[in-house]
Parts: sequence; C-alpha cells; structure tokens
Amino acid sequence: MLRIAVQSKGRLFEDTMALLAEAGIKVTSSKRTLLVQSSNFPVEILYLRDDDIPQSVATGVADLGIVGQNEFEERQEDAEVIRPLGFSKCRLSLAIPKAVNYPGLKWFEGKKIATSYPGILRRFMQKNNIAADIHVITGSVEISPGIGLSDAIFDIVSSGSTLVSNNLAEVEVVMKSEALLIGNKQMSEEKKAVLDELLFRIEAVKNAEDKKYVLMNVPTDKVKEVVDILPGAKSPTVMPLATEGWSSVHTVIDEKRFWEIIRQLKELGAQGILVVPIEKMIL
Repeated sequence: MLRIAVQSKGRLFEDTMALLAEAGIKVTSSKRTLLVQSSNFPVEILYLRDDDIPQSVATGVADLGIVGQNEFEERQEDAEVIRPLGFSKCRLSLAIPKAVNYPGLKWFEGKKIATSYPGILRRFMQKNNIAADIHVITGSVEISPGIGLSDAIFDIVSSGSTLVSNNLAEVEVVMKSEALLIGNKQMSEEKKAVLDELLFRIEAVKNAEDKKYVLMNVPTDKVKEVVDILPGAKSPTVMPLATEGWSSVHTVIDEKRFWEIIRQLKELGAQGILVVPIEKMIL
C-alpha cells in the first residue's frame, strides 16, 4: 500500500484530487478523516498541511507527496522530486509599495522584508550579496507594508490582484513554482511497483492535456498538403470516404495550435472539421 500525502484544502488540494480522479483512482475526502484508502487502487491518502508534506515524505511517514515547489524548496527536506505535475502554478516574488521608485535589487539593502518563506528569501539575498532584515510572518503578508511592519514583502503571486488591492508592485520574480510529486528515497521494491503504475496513469492524463482529436473531410488531391501542415503526434490517419474524391483525415493537435492552422485547412478545402477532447493519451 502506497501512502500519498496531499494538502488538506485549497487550490492544490482540488487540483490533486482532480488528477487522481482522472487517473481512475477513487478516493473520498472528508474534513474529519486524515487517512483515506482508495477503493480501487493500492494507495491511501494522508491529508496534511502543505508545509508538513516534505518532512512527512522525507521521514517515511508517507511514501509520496504532492506539494508546491515553493514549500519543497523552503523546507529543504531529504526527499526526491519524481516529476513536476504542471498545475497550481505560481511564483514567489518581491513586492514593494507602488509609490516607491525601484532602481534595482540593491534597493533591498537594509530594508525589512516580511515573508512566510525566509529560507528561500535568505538564500536569494545571500546569492546577490544583499543584507536585508527578514521578518517572518504567517498569514496576510501583503498588509505588512501598509501597517508599517515592513518595507517590502516576499510572497506567492498568482494573478497579482492581491498586490494591486494592497497598493504593491511586483518588482522581482525569485522563483516559479508548480505542484511536484515527491518521494521517499527508501521506498521498498513493492511500493516502487505501485508507483510505476501510478506514474503510467499520470503520464496518460498529462499527455492528453490541451490535446484535441481532430477529424475532417478533405479533397483527396489536397491530402498531402493538409498532412504537411498538421502538427500531429505522429502521421495522421487518412481514410477514403464513400464519396469519390474525398478522404477523412484524423490527427491529434495541441489546442493552442488549432486556431493557427484552421484557416489554412479551410483554404485547402477541409470540411466538417470536428474537434474532440481527449481524456487519456498513451504514447
């Protein structure tokens, strides 16, 4: 049985549970239950605070953890990164009051900076030879400059709306973060076998992200030109239609590329273009 530590609430929790569901792993979530076993896969989910996950994995309390890269880097625990997961993306940034003129990093020399990530900030400042007064805060870091508690902040930024509402300007991005799958370095071979199956399912889900299955009817004499502009996973499937002179072309395209080539397809005579979402994709 593989034990996975996940955040007990918040956006990372929601994204994690969605990934497990897409991977066909059935798990119930309850605020009153800290440890829940899957009903159809040999894993159990341990619900923890995000800042407790790195240590729980490093010490073997959990075999795996899904945690933000920001927390993993901050805690510096002895666990291995198995793979980035591509969701819950954000950045850790320095921000100062909007009204302040910012000439560069040296502005922070001798300044008081409020943060919940003192480890990452300290390492960044040491790397850049800046002596700042790091003030550790848990909670609403962004209000610190407004109440005179600090000159600047170092915090998570997603959309930036929280900074704007507190009259702050983001001036330096220190690191970008996303969800990571981390693992204990001493896992047994039996647990590694379960992990391999879990990774196989996750890969199938991630491969399908932002991919669309596209079908279209194309004049047979234009098939080669159509195929030449399709950025599919491999060679597109081409099948003759019942109507002479027409063929059906099937391929997989990144959704972001579709609108780039749709006009070209239409100009080549493509008709009846059908775009279908893909749930899983095994390469």
